[in-house]
Amino acid sequence: MSKIKMLMMLLLAVFMTTSCSVFQGKKKTAPKTSAAAKKPKKGDIQPYSKVITKKAKSDEGLFTVHQVGEKWFYEIPDSLFNREMLMVTRIAKTASGLGFGGGKQNTQTLRWQKKNKDVLLRVVSHQVVAADSLPVSIAVENSNFEPILYSFPIKAIKKDSVTNNTVIDVTDFFTKDVKAIGFPQRARTRYKVSRVDATRSYIDTLRSYPQNIETRHVKTYFSSAPPSNRSVQSISLELSNSMILLPKVPMKRRYFDQRVGWFARGQQDYGLNDQKTKTVTYLDRWRLEVRDEDMAKFKAGELVVPKKQIVYYIDPATPVQWRKYIKQGIEDWQVAFEAAGFKEAIIAKDAPTKEEDPEWSPEDVRFSTVRYLASPIPNANGPHVSDPRSGEILESDINWYHNVMTLLHNWFFIQTAAINPDARMNNFDDEVMGRLIRFVSSHEVGHTLGLPHNMGSSIAYPVEKLRDPAFTKEFGTAPSIMDYARFNYIAQPEDGDVALMPEVGPYDKYSIKWGYMPIPDKTAIEEKKTLDSWILEKAGDPVYRFGRQQFGVVDHTSQTEDLGDDSMRASEYGIKNLKRIVPNLGKWTGEEGENFDELEGMYGQLVGQFNRYMGHVTGNIGGVKETYKAYGQEGAVYEHASKDKQQRAMAFLHTQLFDTPEWLIDQNIFNKIESAGGIERIRGMQVRTLNSVLDFGRMARLMENEEVNGSNAYGLLDMMTELRKGLFKELPKGQTIDRYRRNLQRAYVERLEFIMTNEAPRSRFGGTRVDVEQSDIRPIVRAELVTLKRDATRAASRTSDKLSKIHLQDLVERINMILDPK
Repeated sequence: MSKIKMLMMLLLAVFMTTSCSVFQGKKKTAPKTSAAAKKPKKGDIQPYSKVITKKAKSDEGLFTVHQVGEKWFYEIPDSLFNREMLMVTRIAKTASGLGFGGGKQNTQTLRWQKKNKDVLLRVVSHQVVAADSLPVSIAVENSNFEPILYSFPIKAIKKDSVTNNTVIDVTDFFTKDVKAIGFPQRARTRYKVSRVDATRSYIDTLRSYPQNIETRHVKTYFSSAPPSNRSVQSISLELSNSMILLPKVPMKRRYFDQRVGWFARGQQDYGLNDQKTKTVTYLDRWRLEVRDEDMAKFKAGELVVPKKQIVYYIDPATPVQWRKYIKQGIEDWQVAFEAAGFKEAIIAKDAPTKEEDPEWSPEDVRFSTVRYLASPIPNANGPHVSDPRSGEILESDINWYHNVMTLLHNWFFIQTAAINPDARMNNFDDEVMGRLIRFVSSHEVGHTLGLPHNMGSSIAYPVEKLRDPAFTKEFGTAPSIMDYARFNYIAQPEDGDVALMPEVGPYDKYSIKWGYMPIPDKTAIEEKKTLDSWILEKAGDPVYRFGRQQFGVVDHTSQTEDLGDDSMRASEYGIKNLKRIVPNLGKWTGEEGENFDELEGMYGQLVGQFNRYMGHVTGNIGGVKETYKAYGQEGAVYEHASKDKQQRAMAFLHTQLFDTPEWLIDQNIFNKIESAGGIERIRGMQVRTLNSVLDFGRMARLMENEEVNGSNAYGLLDMMTELRKGLFKELPKGQTIDRYRRNLQRAYVERLEFIMTNEAPRSRFGGTRVDVEQSDIRPIVRAELVTLKRDATRAASRTSDKLSKIHLQDLVERINMILDPK
C-alpha cells in the first residue's frame, strides 16, 4: 500500500512539475515575444539613455544642447513648439578680401513644429498679415504657407512627471549646405562657389542660454574664384547663428513717419479698411515702459526710471584706458531719454568677472555688449536685432575694431591741426584719443537705439556760427551726432576756443522723444495724431530736419562729412587750413630715426580731405533739396538749388581745382615719399571732379530745372558754357598752357566723347535716370565740341609755345574723330 501510494505521489509530482514547466514556459515566452516586437529598429525613436548617453556634455538653456562625440542634439520642451524664434546669421570670421567679421547675412523667423515622428523647422513670414478675427485672414493664410526649412527625425523622447522633451540631431543642419544659414547666394555667385566640402566643415561651439542658442560653425566652400588664397580654390568662413526666442506678447508698435529718421520695417496688412494693398511701417526701438506705480508721476511730467533699462556691457577685452570713454559715449544719450520722460534709461557697465558671474557671456542675448575686436579694420558699427512683428529691439552688440583709432587720428589731424596743437602728432595723448572714442561711441549707440544717419543735420548752422566759441560750446558743430559731421574744419586760428565736434544734440533729443516717449491710454493708431503734432511743432526749422543718406548725391544739403549752410564758404575755410598744414606736415609727422611712411600717409589724407571739399561743392550743381512733408503741409518737397548757388559752385571749382592747385605740389614732401607721381595725382583729382560735374544724372537735373524755372534756373547750356570757358581760358589770347592744364583739357574732350557714345548706367542706388540718346544732352555736347574745335584752331595759330600748339592741334584731331568717326 505504501509503495503504491508512493508511486502515485511520484507520478503526481512529475505531472505537476511538467505542468508548471509548460505554464512557466508560456509565461516566459510571451514577454520575450512582446519585447522583441517593441524593440526599436534602426532609425526609430530610441530610448533617451541610448541617445543621450552618460558621455554627453550638456548645456541647459532655451533648449538643452547635448554633445555626444561628434554629434550635437537639441532637447526641445513641448512648451516651445510653435513658439516663434528669430534666426540671425552672421559671418563671424571671414577670409581675406571678404570684408570684416560681424556682418549680418540673413534674418528669418522660425517655428519648430512636431509632426508624427519628425520635427519640422518652418520659416514664418510677417510681411503679409491680417487680424485673425477678420475673414480675409483665411486668404492671407492660404497664400502665405510656411515653407519647411529642414526636417529632423525624432531621435528620443524624455518624458516624466516634469518634462516632455523631444530630442533631435542637429549635426547635419549646421555642417551640410543649408543655404538659409550659410554663405549668401550673391557671394556664392560672385566667387563661383559650387558646394560645401564636408571634410573641412564642422561645428565649433553650440551654446544654450535662457533666451537664445548660439552656434559657431566653420564652412569650407569649393570656389573657382576665391577673393584670396586662390591656390586652395576654396573659401573658409566661421558662421554665427543666433536663435532668439521672441516674446509671447509683441510690444506695442509705433508707426513710422519719414519726416523723422528711424530704422523701420514694414508689412502688407490686408486687414485695413483700404481699397488697395497697403504697407504699414513701424519703428525699431527698445521696449521702454513706465512702471505701473510711476504712471501718475510720469503723467505729471516727472522723470521716471523705466521698467527695464537699456544696459550695455563693456567687453573685458577692451583696453582699460578706453573703457570710461566708451561708457561716457553710451550714457551721453541719457539727456535725450530725459526728453522722452525717462531718467537713467540707458546705462553702461563693466562686464562681470568670471568670479562675479561665471555664467555671463557676451553671446547671451540678455546682455548687449560693446565688443572690442583686435582687427586692422578701421571701423565701428552698431547693428541690432529686432522682433519683426513689433520692431522691438531685442539685443545689440556694438562691434568696436581696434583700428578705428587710426581713422579717428587721421580725421582729427587733417581737419583740426591748423588750429589745434593737440592734433599735431602721430600718437595723441590718451585724453585726446579718449574724447574721440567717446564721440564714435555716442554715434554707434545712436544706431543701436534705432536712429539712422541724418545727413541733413550738418547744414543747419550758418558757416560763420561755426567760428563762434560761444555758439559751438552751446550747440556743438551740428544738431545731430548721427550726421557724418566729423570735426570743425571751418574754424580759423584767430577764432579762439571753438568746439571741434558734435555731441548728442537738439535733433537727437527730438527724435528720441518722438520714438520713445510713452503716450498712455492710446493705441498705436490713436497715438499717430500726437506724433504728427510733435513734427509740426518743429516743421520748417533746419535744426529738426531729417536728411537721408544718399549713395550718389542728388540732395546737396544731405551730404556726408560736410559742415555749415554754404558748401563754397565752408570749403574755402577748409582749404585755408589745409594750406596751413602742408608746410608743417613733415615736422608734425616726423620722428627721429623713422622713415617717411607717416608723412606719406598723412599727405594722402590731406589730398582726400581736399577731394571731399570738391565733392561738397560739386553737389550744388544740379542739386535738389529734399524736405519730407505730409499732406496738409505747405511748400514743395523737392527744390532745385538757386541759380546763384550753382554759379558760385562752378566758379569755386575753377578757382580752387581746375586752376592748378600749386600749393599741393610741395617738393619737400614729394622728394621724400615718391620718385614720381605728382603730375598724375593732380590729374586724377581734377578728372574725378570733372567727370562728376559731367554726370548724366546731373545734366538731366539741370535740364529739368530749366524747364521748371526758366530764366531763373541754372540750365545745362549755362553750365556747359561756363565749364568750357573756364577750362580753356588760355585760348582767346593764345596763352601758354601748362602740363597740368593740358592733361585736364584732354580729359574734358575724352569725357565729351564718352557722353556721345554711351548711355547712362543703371544705378542700384537710384539717382536720376535719363535717356541720353533722346535727350538734349548730345546735341548740346556736339555744339560744345564744334565751338571748342573752332577756338582751339584759332588759338593754335596764335600761341608761340610749341607744346601748347601741339596740344591744341591734337585736340582738334580728337574732336574730328568724335564728330566724324571713321
